[in-house]
Amino acid sequence: MPRQDEEGYLVEPNDWTSTWAGQIAAEQGIALTDDHWFVISFMREQQQERQVTPDARHVMRHLEQRYPGQGRKRLFELFPYGYVAQACKIAGMKRPRAWSTG
Repeated sequence: MPRQDEEGYLVEPNDWTSTWAGQIAAEQGIALTDDHWFVISFMREQQQERQVTPDARHVMRHLEQRYPGQGRKRLFELFPYGYVAQACKIAGMKRPRAWSTG
């Protein structure tokens, strides 16, 4: 099992696996759908390319591809307890220090 900090975020994002993500999501009452994986995959790609957790507004823009004009709404439907608390944790991001919800 990958090492987590006291709040449940991965200590090392490279230790992330899709199996681990499914377990964390289930603990939070989320059954991962294609839309969840659309967000998670984007977040992982952005983190690997830029070495930083992507800001929520970038994820919302990504969701606009599937849901024009509804990216923000859809993000919070997928992760009702918030981007940092759920999406970042499930996607294996380190806990963001400074934060904007978009």
